[in-house]
Amino acid sequence: MENISLKMEEGFVKVIDRAMKKHNYMTKTEFIREAIRDKLRKLEEKEILEDKDLMAQIRESDRNIKKGKIKEFKFQ
Repeated sequence: MENISLKMEEGFVKVIDRAMKKHNYMTKTEFIREAIRDKLRKLEEKEILEDKDLMAQIRESDRNIKKGKIKEFKFQ
């Protein structure tokens, strides 16, 4: 396991300490690891949603091409 050093402003550390006590975290390491996991999960979800949105746009374009609303692009 790799060690990572992290510097934070005192006020931010106090906010973390309060959240840790409120939500029963034993160590800052545990708290920070979970926060990082949550952030990574949210980024992955965002990428999935963006991919779904792109696919929806492609499907809509295909439907419009089939209906004759837009001409099909031809690449040479």
